Amino acid sequence: MKLTTIGTGTGAPHPTRVCAGHLVEAGAVRLLMDCGNGVVHRMASLGIAWGAITHVAITHFHADHVADLPMLIFAWRWGQLPPRTEPITIIGPAGMQGLLDRYAAAFGSWVLEPGFAVIVQEMASATEVTLGNAELTLASLQVPHTPESMAYSVVQAGRRLVYTGDTSFDVRVGEWAAGCDVFLAECSLPDELSIPEHLTPRQTGALAAIAQPACLLLTHLYPPLDHVDVLAQVAEHFSGRVVITTDGFSIEL
Repeated sequence: MKLTTIGTGTGAPHPTRVCAGHLVEAGAVRLLMDCGNGVVHRMASLGIAWGAITHVAITHFHADHVADLPMLIFAWRWGQLPPRTEPITIIGPAGMQGLLDRYAAAFGSWVLEPGFAVIVQEMASATEVTLGNAELTLASLQVPHTPESMAYSVVQAGRRLVYTGDTSFDVRVGEWAAGCDVFLAECSLPDELSIPEHLTPRQTGALAAIAQPACLLLTHLYPPLDHVDVLAQVAEHFSGRVVITTDGFSIEL
């Protein structure tokens, strides 16, 4: 299983980070987790085969996690020759179908009928689905950010990746991620700018101290963190391997 962090930024414009998007490649499955603004063109700049994506999983409905979803559907239909014919499965929390319906009302019916099947699968918290020919298992956990927000766990061949999406500090998230190989965790704002809906580096470190992953990957970084010793603050709580991801970082599990 391979993870590529395509977009590691936020809704705050940054010169080198676009909004949230992370690609998991496992067997025949190409799973894009979140599809925020800039992700589609970033995939092109990174040389990622965006046309081969088989599944999209959305954590919640903030623009920096979903704004490029209609753009991706548009690109599959009109941005390549020949156009896509394979079905796409779009997974998300309750309300995913409604969001796509609203996109179709705004942009056109092609969002739902682009010339290939768009399969929408809504997941409740603490549920699990298999993707592909049972090559990969995707599980969900509701997290405190917005009412619909989810974290995702991806398991393939005994390896486990946990992606927090956007979350505030919650012991349950760390316990759910316990022992994972890779913990892809949001790390948004310095202490002096902290808000209840997001994690600071110290809070991310405290969450990782509970989860004890083999590797902690930090994502969803706002520009003020460019001037903070993020690794030192995380290390106050978690002593394991930590990487501040960038757009295009990849790791094999």
